[in-house]
Amino acid sequence: MELNELFYQHYWWFLISLLGALLVFLLFVQGGQTLFSAVAKKPIEKTMLVNSLGRKWEFTFTTLVVFGGAFFASFPLFYSTSFGGAYWLWMAILFSFIIQAVSYEYRSKKGNLLGTKVYDIFLLINGFVGIILLGIAVGTFFTGADFRIDKNNLMDVSMPVISTWQNPSHGLEAIVDWRNLLLGVTVFFLARVQASLYFMNNIDDDTIYIRCRRQVLYNAIPFVVLFLTFVAVTLLSDGYEFADGSSEIYVRPYKYFFNLVEMPWVAVLFLAGVASVLYAIIRAAFATKWRLGIWFSGIGTVLVVLSLFFLAGYNNTPYYPSATDMQSSLTIYNSSSSLFTLEVMSVVSLLLPFVLGYIFYAWRAMDRAPITELEMESGEHKY
Repeated sequence: MELNELFYQHYWWFLISLLGALLVFLLFVQGGQTLFSAVAKKPIEKTMLVNSLGRKWEFTFTTLVVFGGAFFASFPLFYSTSFGGAYWLWMAILFSFIIQAVSYEYRSKKGNLLGTKVYDIFLLINGFVGIILLGIAVGTFFTGADFRIDKNNLMDVSMPVISTWQNPSHGLEAIVDWRNLLLGVTVFFLARVQASLYFMNNIDDDTIYIRCRRQVLYNAIPFVVLFLTFVAVTLLSDGYEFADGSSEIYVRPYKYFFNLVEMPWVAVLFLAGVASVLYAIIRAAFATKWRLGIWFSGIGTVLVVLSLFFLAGYNNTPYYPSATDMQSSLTIYNSSSSLFTLEVMSVVSLLLPFVLGYIFYAWRAMDRAPITELEMESGEHKY
């Protein structure tokens, strides 16, 4: 394998990891949708919460779509295997995001067919289902999935399918794996913590601020416990590995722990991210007035999720283990696009900093002034 190709495979796994990390951060929108009843006790308070999230939901939705598109462009064998095999899991995730988009578009319009309460239920469903199922899907990067790869099938004219799913539940079986569910619920409580921090930053209302500060603490306790449990389970579990220059995959005890040891720069990123999230939680929960928690927590979340993706895909680690056939497990080498495709798409990826810059500009423009009760009562709100 050419050194040039190795670079692009690692480069694209980095981009995938970055998009996944940004997606987990932006799930504060979904987390906020599960807090409406806990934080808002009056209609005007709920209006402020909905409009605060309504200005950001498109960022989450777009990042999810780009995340899937980037996987399709760079690692198409994963795309065809997971999206084509575990389709019930991915369809449930996508459906929850579709009803979210419809809800923000129509919930406040006069004469809407279903009524505001139905659309609010849709937002609640997206808040629970979207977050937990995404966490479960990412959990399979560590726990594996039931698929088999046979590239010789390309010669079969009647059924030229490389990957086949071995479980009739087609992805729903991942939900009953407690390790996947552990990550899903962990991400759920993280999203609620970050949503509380976001409301504290974005809404100028003392009552909402006090309630959100309580929610930071209420949700941080289960989050920290679940997160530490997930980290311990992952670092102490066996994992798949392959040697340099070999495609043969074998089991290595404590694989992800050794990945952390053998890639100390990943350990530094991980610990820095954890420290940043904990700092945001502690200061926001106990300080009298502090609105910057979402940024410390957000940066920390991105660093931690980046680290987890690096543990899953780097250091000769199959990022999508097969629980059915170990040798079918997907790596960044055996599932990537051709060198030509990776090179061309890498040129396109150079536009990413400009896209991120535009997002930052749009975010700042929308948040130039915090949301107030007076603004909502003026009738200028959209959602």
